[in-house]
Amino acid sequence: MAGIYYGDYLQLDKMLNAQDLESAKHGKAAHDEMLFIITHQAYELWFKQIAFELHSIIEIFQSGKVENKRMGQAIHRLERIKEIQRVLIQQIDVIETITPLDFLEFRDLLVPASGFQSIQFKQIEIQLGLKRHYRINADREFFHSRLTEADLTFLNDLEERPSLLELSDRWLDQMPFLDFEGFEFWKAYGKAVEKMLASDRKIIESNPTLTDREKEYQINDMNQTKVRFGSVLDESKFNKLREEGQFRFSHQAFLATLFVNLYRDEPILYSPFRFLTLLADVDELFTNWRQRHATMVQRMLGTKIGTGGSSGHDYLSETTRQNRVFIDLLKLSTFLIPREDLPVLPGGLKRELGFYFGGELEPRAGDYY
Repeated sequence: MAGIYYGDYLQLDKMLNAQDLESAKHGKAAHDEMLFIITHQAYELWFKQIAFELHSIIEIFQSGKVENKRMGQAIHRLERIKEIQRVLIQQIDVIETITPLDFLEFRDLLVPASGFQSIQFKQIEIQLGLKRHYRINADREFFHSRLTEADLTFLNDLEERPSLLELSDRWLDQMPFLDFEGFEFWKAYGKAVEKMLASDRKIIESNPTLTDREKEYQINDMNQTKVRFGSVLDESKFNKLREEGQFRFSHQAFLATLFVNLYRDEPILYSPFRFLTLLADVDELFTNWRQRHATMVQRMLGTKIGTGGSSGHDYLSETTRQNRVFIDLLKLSTFLIPREDLPVLPGGLKRELGFYFGGELEPRAGDYY
């Protein structure tokens, strides 16, 4: 037979003979251990693909300036990662066909192996931007107590390289539209915010369905919102919050992110908007996956400790809450204002943000940043 053979191309002899049941080595094969192994092997294959896509996206952003064509590639690959993540979440339904009692037939044989030792998943977290100083204490300690020296060296080396979070921050920091020919956008934005909040206060005070106590509560809440707006517009206040861990982007990068989201309908900003939205989507889907995983572990183990020695469900729930990467994108909606209240952009800036066909072939400010 000429040409490559299907089984040889996929190396099925290796893949289909890689399910070595630990329970069989101890005299009695547990039926459900086969499913347990295969589903986790499938996870690792998908993790490999996600890490491969992230590496390519990181390479696109390494230069600091991204052509529109390359931005399209990054967006497409993030969309692919999203689809893979949906498969990862759905796969938990398959694992949950293993009942807690059936799991106990082989569970103790797995000690001290643990999902924490998935180096590829740790690689993905680091590539995204979840470096060790952002992790909970138990997570940091497990790097030293649960990993081999070779794996720890690999992850330590990865920690020294720029992550997608750091590269996105650098890329946003270079956005050219925030100071355009003397137009001070953020002063105009601040005035629009004051006008919006004044209107909100008037609505609250004139609402006949609210009691005085309810009005006081809502006005206090609105005043807190005003403080949040002020902290974003004041660089020193923003940097203080960033030092406390409430933001990860630089002040300039966060303002650029806000500008992109406010004016996403402008043609040249739509690709950056899609890219930032996909970063938030990927972050959210990994949080969903962690939450489903934590719930599954609680269902399978109850309050027992995990095979790797962690507190099981409690540990996984804590990492679900803490291991977010693009936290700035999650907070962005606080600072959005209605389209009708947005400052009107000068004509020259509008032209820079739009696509115009003519004799001009030189790249414009927004073609790269």
